[in-house]
Amino acid sequence: MNRKLKKKIILNIPYVVIGLLATNLGEAWRISEGINVSEKLQSLIIGGGFENAFINPLPSIHPFDLLIGLACVAALRLAVYLKGKNAKKFRHGSEYGSARWGKPSDIEPFKDPNPKNNVILSQTEQITLSFRPAQPKYARNKNVLVVGGSGSGKTRFFIKPNLLQCDSKDYPCSFVVTDPKGSVVLECGNALLKKGYRIKIFNTINFNKSMHYNPFAYINSEKDIFCNHSHCQHKG
Repeated sequence: MNRKLKKKIILNIPYVVIGLLATNLGEAWRISEGINVSEKLQSLIIGGGFENAFINPLPSIHPFDLLIGLACVAALRLAVYLKGKNAKKFRHGSEYGSARWGKPSDIEPFKDPNPKNNVILSQTEQITLSFRPAQPKYARNKNVLVVGGSGSGKTRFFIKPNLLQCDSKDYPCSFVVTDPKGSVVLECGNALLKKGYRIKIFNTINFNKSMHYNPFAYINSEKDIFCNHSHCQHKG
Protein backbone atom coordinates (compact mmCIF):
# COMPACT_ATOMS: atom_id res chain seq x y z
CA MET A 1 0.00 0.00 0.00
CA ASN A 2 1.53 3.30 -1.06
CA ARG A 3 1.65 6.34 1.18
CA LYS A 4 -1.01 8.37 -0.68
CA LEU A 5 -3.59 5.58 -0.52
CA LYS A 6 -2.85 4.98 3.15
CA LYS A 7 -3.28 8.69 3.90
CA LYS A 8 -6.65 8.79 2.09
CA ILE A 9 -7.91 5.77 4.02
CA ILE A 10 -6.90 7.28 7.37
CA LEU A 11 -8.53 10.63 6.53
CA ASN A 12 -11.82 8.95 5.55
CA ILE A 13 -12.12 6.62 8.55
CA PRO A 14 -13.94 9.29 10.66
CA TYR A 15 -16.53 9.76 7.90
CA VAL A 16 -17.20 6.02 7.76
CA VAL A 17 -17.63 5.81 11.54
CA ILE A 18 -19.95 8.83 11.63
CA GLY A 19 -21.95 7.46 8.70
CA LEU A 20 -22.48 4.13 10.43
CA LEU A 21 -23.54 5.83 13.65
CA ALA A 22 -25.88 8.09 11.69
CA THR A 23 -27.79 5.03 10.48
CA ASN A 24 -29.18 4.84 14.02
CA LEU A 25 -30.69 8.28 13.46
CA GLY A 26 -32.49 6.90 10.44
CA GLU A 27 -33.66 3.97 12.52
CA ALA A 28 -34.90 6.30 15.26
CA TRP A 29 -36.93 8.27 12.74
CA ARG A 30 -38.26 5.13 11.09
CA ILE A 31 -39.48 3.44 14.29
CA SER A 32 -40.86 6.60 15.90
CA GLU A 33 -44.64 6.80 16.19
CA GLY A 34 -46.66 9.31 14.22
CA ILE A 35 -47.87 9.93 10.71
CA ASN A 36 -46.46 13.40 10.15
CA VAL A 37 -43.27 15.28 10.93
CA SER A 38 -44.63 16.96 14.05
CA GLU A 39 -45.78 13.71 15.64
CA LYS A 40 -42.53 11.93 14.79
CA LEU A 41 -40.46 14.75 16.33
CA GLN A 42 -42.53 14.55 19.52
CA SER A 43 -42.00 10.80 19.61
CA LEU A 44 -38.25 11.21 19.16
CA ILE A 45 -37.83 13.91 21.79
CA ILE A 46 -40.49 13.07 24.34
CA GLY A 47 -41.22 9.44 23.65
CA GLY A 48 -37.61 8.30 23.85
CA GLY A 49 -37.21 7.44 20.18
CA PHE A 50 -33.49 8.24 20.22
CA GLU A 51 -32.89 6.04 23.25
CA ASN A 52 -34.66 3.11 21.64
CA ALA A 53 -32.61 3.48 18.45
CA PHE A 54 -29.27 3.63 20.27
CA ILE A 55 -29.94 0.70 22.61
CA ASN A 56 -28.19 -1.43 20.02
CA PRO A 57 -24.84 0.29 19.25
CA LEU A 58 -24.44 -1.62 16.00
CA PRO A 59 -25.36 0.27 12.82
CA SER A 60 -28.59 -0.45 11.03
CA ILE A 61 -28.50 -1.98 7.56
CA HIS A 62 -32.03 -0.98 6.58
CA PRO A 63 -31.93 0.84 3.20
CA PHE A 64 -33.63 3.95 4.63
CA ASP A 65 -31.19 4.07 7.56
CA LEU A 66 -28.19 3.63 5.25
CA LEU A 67 -29.50 6.48 3.10
CA ILE A 68 -29.73 8.74 6.17
CA GLY A 69 -26.17 7.80 7.15
CA LEU A 70 -24.92 8.56 3.66
CA ALA A 71 -26.71 11.93 3.67
CA CYS A 72 -25.13 12.85 7.02
CA VAL A 73 -21.66 11.96 5.75
CA ALA A 74 -22.20 14.01 2.57
CA ALA A 75 -23.36 17.02 4.60
CA LEU A 76 -20.39 16.73 6.96
CA ARG A 77 -17.92 16.39 4.08
CA LEU A 78 -19.41 19.44 2.36
CA ALA A 79 -19.13 21.48 5.56
CA VAL A 80 -15.48 20.47 6.01
CA TYR A 81 -14.72 21.32 2.38
CA LEU A 82 -16.33 24.77 2.57
CA LYS A 83 -14.60 25.57 5.84
CA GLY A 84 -11.23 24.50 4.46
CA LYS A 85 -11.75 26.46 1.25
CA ASN A 86 -12.52 29.68 3.10
CA ALA A 87 -9.94 29.18 5.84
CA LYS A 88 -7.10 31.64 6.18
CA LYS A 89 -3.68 30.25 5.37
CA PHE A 90 -1.45 30.82 8.36
CA ARG A 91 2.29 30.17 8.28
CA HIS A 92 3.04 29.56 11.92
CA GLY A 93 6.64 30.23 12.77
CA SER A 94 7.16 32.33 9.62
CA GLU A 95 5.48 35.53 10.74
CA TYR A 96 8.69 37.49 10.15
CA GLY A 97 9.60 35.79 6.88
CA SER A 98 10.97 32.41 5.89
CA ALA A 99 14.27 33.43 4.27
CA ARG A 100 17.31 31.46 5.38
CA TRP A 101 20.86 30.76 4.33
CA GLY A 102 21.11 28.13 1.64
CA LYS A 103 22.48 24.68 2.38
CA PRO A 104 24.64 22.45 0.15
CA SER A 105 21.59 20.24 -0.40
CA ASP A 106 19.69 23.20 -1.90
CA ILE A 107 22.07 23.61 -4.84
CA GLU A 108 22.93 19.93 -5.26
CA PRO A 109 20.27 19.34 -8.01
CA PHE A 110 21.77 22.19 -10.07
CA LYS A 111 25.29 20.68 -10.14
CA ASP A 112 26.79 18.24 -12.61
CA PRO A 113 28.26 15.08 -11.05
CA ASN A 114 31.50 15.83 -12.93
CA PRO A 115 33.09 18.88 -11.22
CA LYS A 116 34.74 19.95 -14.49
CA ASN A 117 31.32 20.48 -16.07
CA ASN A 118 30.31 23.20 -13.61
CA VAL A 119 30.67 26.95 -13.26
CA ILE A 120 32.48 27.52 -9.97
CA LEU A 121 30.52 29.91 -7.77
CA SER A 122 32.20 29.26 -4.43
CA GLN A 123 34.11 26.56 -2.60
CA THR A 124 30.95 24.49 -2.12
CA GLU A 125 28.52 25.82 -4.76
CA GLN A 126 28.62 25.16 -8.50
CA ILE A 127 26.11 25.21 -11.33
CA THR A 128 26.17 22.96 -14.38
CA LEU A 129 27.32 24.28 -17.75
CA SER A 130 24.59 22.27 -19.46
CA PHE A 131 21.55 24.15 -20.72
CA ARG A 132 19.60 20.88 -20.83
CA PRO A 133 20.07 19.03 -17.54
CA ALA A 134 18.47 15.66 -16.93
CA GLN A 135 15.61 17.39 -15.10
CA PRO A 136 14.54 20.51 -17.07
CA LYS A 137 13.18 22.25 -13.96
CA TYR A 138 16.77 22.68 -12.76
CA ALA A 139 17.90 24.51 -15.92
CA ARG A 140 19.17 27.99 -15.09
CA ASN A 141 20.65 30.97 -16.91
CA LYS A 142 24.45 30.89 -16.77
CA ASN A 143 24.96 34.66 -16.46
CA VAL A 144 26.75 35.52 -13.21
CA LEU A 145 27.07 39.01 -11.73
CA VAL A 146 29.94 39.37 -9.25
CA VAL A 147 29.85 42.55 -7.16
CA GLY A 148 32.72 43.58 -4.91
CA GLY A 149 34.99 46.45 -4.06
CA SER A 150 38.59 46.83 -5.17
CA GLY A 151 40.72 44.03 -3.75
CA SER A 152 37.74 41.95 -2.61
CA GLY A 153 38.83 38.95 -4.69
CA LYS A 154 36.60 39.06 -7.76
CA THR A 155 39.46 37.97 -10.03
CA ARG A 156 41.19 35.70 -7.54
CA PHE A 157 38.16 33.76 -6.38
CA PHE A 158 35.90 33.74 -9.44
CA ILE A 159 37.70 34.57 -12.71
CA LYS A 160 40.88 32.55 -12.17
CA PRO A 161 39.27 29.33 -10.83
CA ASN A 162 36.89 29.20 -13.79
CA LEU A 163 39.68 29.96 -16.29
CA LEU A 164 41.89 27.22 -14.85
CA GLN A 165 39.00 24.76 -15.00
CA CYS A 166 39.11 24.85 -18.78
CA ASP A 167 39.23 21.19 -19.78
CA SER A 168 35.55 20.20 -19.80
CA LYS A 169 35.26 17.68 -22.62
CA ASP A 170 31.46 17.67 -22.49
CA TYR A 171 31.05 21.46 -22.66
CA PRO A 172 34.15 23.03 -24.29
CA CYS A 173 34.03 26.81 -24.28
CA SER A 174 36.02 29.91 -25.19
CA PHE A 175 36.78 32.84 -22.90
CA VAL A 176 36.73 36.59 -23.48
CA VAL A 177 38.46 38.26 -20.54
CA THR A 178 38.93 41.94 -19.80
CA ASP A 179 42.30 42.26 -18.08
CA PRO A 180 42.92 45.91 -17.11
CA LYS A 181 45.87 45.02 -14.87
CA GLY A 182 47.40 42.64 -17.40
CA SER A 183 47.90 40.00 -14.70
CA VAL A 184 45.34 37.39 -15.72
CA VAL A 185 47.06 36.49 -18.99
CA LEU A 186 50.41 36.16 -17.19
CA GLU A 187 49.05 33.96 -14.41
CA CYS A 188 46.61 31.81 -16.40
CA GLY A 189 47.92 32.00 -19.96
CA ASN A 190 50.32 29.04 -19.77
CA ALA A 191 47.62 26.81 -18.28
CA LEU A 192 45.31 27.67 -21.18
CA LEU A 193 48.06 27.03 -23.73
CA LYS A 194 48.73 23.59 -22.25
CA LYS A 195 45.06 22.76 -22.71
CA GLY A 196 45.20 23.65 -26.40
CA TYR A 197 43.77 27.15 -26.26
CA ARG A 198 44.93 29.88 -28.63
CA ILE A 199 45.42 33.19 -26.84
CA LYS A 200 44.88 36.49 -28.61
CA ILE A 201 45.57 39.77 -26.84
CA PHE A 202 44.17 43.17 -27.75
CA ASN A 203 46.05 45.87 -25.86
CA THR A 204 44.73 49.40 -26.43
CA ILE A 205 47.39 51.02 -24.23
CA ASN A 206 50.57 49.49 -25.60
CA PHE A 207 50.06 48.40 -29.19
CA ASN A 208 53.54 46.87 -29.25
CA LYS A 209 52.15 44.15 -26.97
CA SER A 210 48.90 43.79 -28.86
CA MET A 211 47.84 41.63 -31.75
CA HIS A 212 46.79 43.50 -34.87
CA TYR A 213 44.41 43.08 -37.75
CA ASN A 214 45.41 44.67 -41.04
CA PRO A 215 42.71 44.35 -43.72
CA PHE A 216 45.16 45.58 -46.38
CA ALA A 217 47.21 42.43 -45.88
CA TYR A 218 44.54 40.55 -47.84
CA ILE A 219 44.76 42.90 -50.85
CA ASN A 220 47.35 41.88 -53.41
CA SER A 221 45.82 43.32 -56.56
CA GLU A 222 43.09 45.60 -57.82
CA LYS A 223 40.95 42.54 -58.38
CA ASP A 224 40.99 41.81 -54.65
CA ILE A 225 39.59 45.29 -53.98
CA PHE A 226 36.81 44.73 -56.49
CA CYS A 227 35.95 41.32 -55.00
CA ASN A 228 35.89 42.65 -51.47
CA HIS A 229 33.78 45.62 -52.52
CA SER A 230 31.27 43.38 -54.32
CA HIS A 231 31.17 41.05 -51.32
CA CYS A 232 30.38 43.96 -48.99
CA GLN A 233 27.64 45.21 -51.30
CA HIS A 234 26.15 41.72 -51.50
CA LYS A 235 26.23 41.35 -47.74
CA GLY A 236 24.68 44.77 -47.22
